[in-house]
Amino acid sequence: MTQPTLVFLHALGASGGEWDLVRRHLSDHPSLSLDLSGFGERADRGYADVAAMADALADTIRAHRLTACVLVGHSMGGKIVSLVAARAGAGEEGLAGILGVVLVAASPPAPEPMEDDRRAQMIAWVADGSIARADAETFVDANCAAPLPDPLREQAIGDVLRSSREAWLGWLERGSREDWSSRVGTVAIPALILAGAEDGDLGEVAQRALNLPHYPHGKVATIDGAAHLIPYEQPEALADAIAGHIAAVAGATLPAGFVRLLGSDRVSRRTRAAMLARTRPVSREASGWSAAELQLVAALVAQILPDCGADHDLARRVGVAVQGPGDGWRFADLPPDPVAWQRGLATLDRITGGFAGQPDDAQRDWLQRIDAAEAGIADDPDHLSPAQMALWFADVRAEIVRQWMATPAAMAAIGYDGFAVGGDGPRRQGYTRTAADDIERWQQAAETSA
Repeated sequence: MTQPTLVFLHALGASGGEWDLVRRHLSDHPSLSLDLSGFGERADRGYADVAAMADALADTIRAHRLTACVLVGHSMGGKIVSLVAARAGAGEEGLAGILGVVLVAASPPAPEPMEDDRRAQMIAWVADGSIARADAETFVDANCAAPLPDPLREQAIGDVLRSSREAWLGWLERGSREDWSSRVGTVAIPALILAGAEDGDLGEVAQRALNLPHYPHGKVATIDGAAHLIPYEQPEALADAIAGHIAAVAGATLPAGFVRLLGSDRVSRRTRAAMLARTRPVSREASGWSAAELQLVAALVAQILPDCGADHDLARRVGVAVQGPGDGWRFADLPPDPVAWQRGLATLDRITGGFAGQPDDAQRDWLQRIDAAEAGIADDPDHLSPAQMALWFADVRAEIVRQWMATPAAMAAIGYDGFAVGGDGPRRQGYTRTAADDIERWQQAAETSA
């Protein structure tokens, strides 16, 4: 597995250097800190609009062949991160490795909240050309909860001073006002949304109202002792929060070769989006299970797929399938799937005296008896008879294995590449060689690359 790479995007008037202290606290993690067009070492490039900055970030991910990464965007950079995360979730080629998002006092996909007077003041700073030092000092000091140490303050002021006039105006007059909310929509990638406890326009209230709705698997947290320039103000606390999010999403990491294949032109956007959706978290509410039912299904997963253990995420995926349209058939002697599973779980729990709490061997013995149609509750409309329990348990085994096999992790584990048989181009690539053990070059690359 590849350790996730952190990709950092900075705020207006800053540069990739604003992340230096944060990266130092995260030195165990590979990272890239980018200068956006018009800022830092790329100040001479002038203004790149929001779409162009998003394209540049996506191209960087592809150029570095990142198969596992977490995007971290501060203020202006947060808007760009959300746009690219949405494109990844929609199945865009080359972005399959984006595992998570961290938004730091982030500008939202919708127009950024900013008082008109303050916007006008910041625009006026460059009316006659470059920003004056006094104005740069005002900008930095106003965005901090307390004065920065002199070296950090000078670094932040220096970045503001070398910012391109065109980029400064472009963001304030156009980029920050653009509304991309409908294009971003709902992004299933897990997100950590951070706000400075003393931030104004982009504080916790704004983050909950404007960024959180785009991320159903997002959570909002505040950083104490910080306003807007959090990477300078509280780098260690920020690094700790980012490290926690990395740990939370790292379980979705897939082998690098598999991700490259999934992100290649051999896979259609629609297929890629569907497969990536299977790597995202599923809530208990979405599964339709009660907490007790979820425990029961997870215990069944551990018996049917011992290597998975009591996988609650897989159990939730089973619930989504059971509550959904189904697979097109059912045993004639069983009610519809949602009802059959409800009654089957209730019967299992009652006859075993609490299946999830039983020792492993006892659970196995009960399932063997159920499979032999020796255990159930007859003549009770709320439960299943022994014969029905045998049928239900057959369906349980099939559904659990089916949902496991549908996950990219399982496909990678068994070396399955049947999803890579045709992208969005006019020619569907398919297989050229079909004999046993006759492996094509693209299949070998997926197996051996790391």
